[in-house]
Amino acid sequence: MLRDRVPRYDILMSDYRRYFVPGGTFFFTLVTERRATLFDSDRARMLLGSTIRRCFLRYPVEVVAIVLLPDHLHTLWTLPPGDSRYSLRWRWIKREFTRAWLALGGAEQARSAARLEERRRGVWQRRFWEHTIRDEADLEAHFDYIHYNPVKHGLARRPRDWPWSTFHRWVRAGHYPIDWAAEESHADSLAEAGE
Repeated sequence: MLRDRVPRYDILMSDYRRYFVPGGTFFFTLVTERRATLFDSDRARMLLGSTIRRCFLRYPVEVVAIVLLPDHLHTLWTLPPGDSRYSLRWRWIKREFTRAWLALGGAEQARSAARLEERRRGVWQRRFWEHTIRDEADLEAHFDYIHYNPVKHGLARRPRDWPWSTFHRWVRAGHYPIDWAAEESHADSLAEAGE
């Protein structure tokens, strides 16, 4: 079985690898520390949006799609030609959001002695999940997965009911009908792409 031959990177972190494809398109998942529901707060959502926009002024990307849920986010980015520095962007976003969030009196999760020694805060999980988009079918699967994610997590009945995603942008662009994925039959096919 193929799964038995693939190393478990959560156990063997020294073998952890990322693919850096200059100008590539990538799917990312970022999760709050201990899945704290940080983004239930308007203040946290607005601060994250502002932080991301400031980052992109320094380090541009094309945001193909994004969804923000209470304890995590998914996004698709296309980097500029010749640029593969997505880790730099995520490090900047996480650092600047954390600084501003804590300065505003925002909460963080309790930190272990090891975290204190490493000077790590309790806002974000240490790493992020990245997937390099291979082709158009892979892009479409992750694109749909992002927009269906609030339904998958029971946060909305339909993608159009969730305000913190790019779904409505893509409805206006003609990519989706407003009632896309409103029926149950979409659930099984969309659940396979991500998380």
